[in-house]
Amino acid sequence: MLSRVLLVCLSLSLYSSGSSLSCRWVDHKFRQHSRNSLDLIDTMAHNSTNTTEDAEVNFPNDLYRQASKASAEDKLSFTVQILEEMAALFEEDHSNASWEENTVDHFLIVVTQQADGLHSCIKSHGHKKKNKKLQMYFKRLSRHVLVEMGHSAESWELIRKEMKTHLMRADQLVLSLTN
Repeated sequence: MLSRVLLVCLSLSLYSSGSSLSCRWVDHKFRQHSRNSLDLIDTMAHNSTNTTEDAEVNFPNDLYRQASKASAEDKLSFTVQILEEMAALFEEDHSNASWEENTVDHFLIVVTQQADGLHSCIKSHGHKKKNKKLQMYFKRLSRHVLVEMGHSAESWELIRKEMKTHLMRADQLVLSLTN
């Protein structure tokens, strides 16, 4: 009888340590930060005076499909990288965008908090290798959209739309861990 109880306790502890539900930050804070970042990026659209035709930006759907099949820790690492790359992109010269500076600053704070919070949930806390294809995708956005379009308001609106899609997909990816 005692061995069965020990076996059950061991099984539960292994399950909870490997379970994505063991991260309190995801359970209690992620959804709130996710809503805030989406609200802020929507506010930036309302402050945008320019409408633009979509340039050729190939969204990395294949990378999200791969991430959706990955372990909980790899899903979190992928999402952290998305958020960090997004923050770096918004650090570029956005003076031509018609966004209020405090909205952009608040957006960057929320996205950075999301990345930090999710990073705290990664058990290894080591430096996982970054997804090279994802890095290249963000470099292409910077070079082929922002630089080639002169960091114009139109280029930033394209980036804003693309980042909103990333935020929604990242939200789905992280919330799949709590199901």
